[in-house]
Amino acid sequence: MPLRQLRFVAPDALVEAGLERIREQKQIPSGFSPEVMAELSAIEPRYPERDLTDIHFVTIDPPGSRDLDQAFHLEQRRGGYTVRYAIADVGAFVTPGGAIDAEAWERGLTFYAPDTRTPLYPPELSEGKASLLPDQTRPALVWEIDLDGDGEIEGGEVGRAMVRSRTQFTYEEVQAQLDSGTASGSLRLLPEIGRLRQLLERDRGAVSLSIPEQLVVKQDGGWSLVFKGPLPVERWNAQLSLLTGIFAARMMTDAGAGILRTLPPADPHRLRRLRRIATGLDIAWPEHLEYPDLVRSLDARIPSHSALLAEATSLFAGAGYQALGDGAEPQLHAALATLYAHTTAPLRRLVDRFAGEACLAITAGRKVPDHVASALPQLPLTMAQSASRAGQYEAACVNFVEAAVMSTRVGEVFSGVVVEIDDDKPRGEVQLKNPAVLSIIEGDGLDLGDRLLVRVVEASLPEGRVRFEVA
Repeated sequence: MPLRQLRFVAPDALVEAGLERIREQKQIPSGFSPEVMAELSAIEPRYPERDLTDIHFVTIDPPGSRDLDQAFHLEQRRGGYTVRYAIADVGAFVTPGGAIDAEAWERGLTFYAPDTRTPLYPPELSEGKASLLPDQTRPALVWEIDLDGDGEIEGGEVGRAMVRSRTQFTYEEVQAQLDSGTASGSLRLLPEIGRLRQLLERDRGAVSLSIPEQLVVKQDGGWSLVFKGPLPVERWNAQLSLLTGIFAARMMTDAGAGILRTLPPADPHRLRRLRRIATGLDIAWPEHLEYPDLVRSLDARIPSHSALLAEATSLFAGAGYQALGDGAEPQLHAALATLYAHTTAPLRRLVDRFAGEACLAITAGRKVPDHVASALPQLPLTMAQSASRAGQYEAACVNFVEAAVMSTRVGEVFSGVVVEIDDDKPRGEVQLKNPAVLSIIEGDGLDLGDRLLVRVVEASLPEGRVRFEVA
């Protein structure tokens, strides 16, 4: 998923045209070929025999979501809990080596922009036949993971089954129910299990970054960018996905087959940089406080905290994938301080489908299918190329939107913090406190963490460029 979540509340024709121009420049596909659509119309899904439609699965997603990868059911049992996590079964619809499969390999990911997204699979599949929509019977990979009373993994398995989600909730709806004490069933247990998993995360020195969303809203006759922090329920829900990825990674590592999501330790230079930015944002970061503990102390609803969380994504440089089975030592995901795998978003990420298929075979005591085994070594490079393409596209969109936001405010003065400096030129980057804009500042003597008053000197939509100078 994108590192900077940017969304227009109500884009106008000028902005929509600009974003469409970026898609053309970056060669982001606008649709699917006749061959893909022909194969899609002829699909005969491979439905599993196991029937779990009596289990009351539910989903929690942003309003209007249609590509629903995940549904869950939580149950308390003697001495702990059982987490059932149903993941959309893309493999039930996609033929290895077919037109849909080939196009998915070409894309690798769903591409995100503030006004739309370009899906990995045709919407008829990702938002229809394979999506875990409410009151629809769907094939799924169902993870059943037993936890003890402290939330530690005791065991589990994954298998194919037919499921039926009962309700599609939004995060706001669930948070309101939890706050009012009216939540029932799985929703009632979500905070309990989520908090236990967060405690375990803290104890192993890990952190899962809650990235704030940037909203672009009409304000005072122009545009403004604001940070919107995640609700508590979003963090608890994320723990279910992390739990599944951690369990899947253990399973694949023990079997010596599969693919891991990896991240090297944070560069000390980047940590020092982030500490100086925190100082500039008036955020206390005592020397004895470790980075994971700092992140847990931040409240993304506070603009300065959101700005620091957005900057903290720079510590995630070097994320990648490792195909298992070549004899190399399995690599950790440093931010999570454990082995980890991407398994829970197969409608939006190519790699998840193959990790899921590997885990299905391992659970059943079978050899990993040949088409999966042959794909695993290719996936790290494919996903790296797709991530690079997505990153360039998202950056171009963000730059354009920031230029649109500032286009009516040239000459105005804002408060900001220097978050990057150029070693070769008298310039750097400044993060405004409000609106939530990050862009170029020109001037001598800039230093990381400097708190400055800056003036907008340029906001060019065609180039997607905003420039500031010291006021």
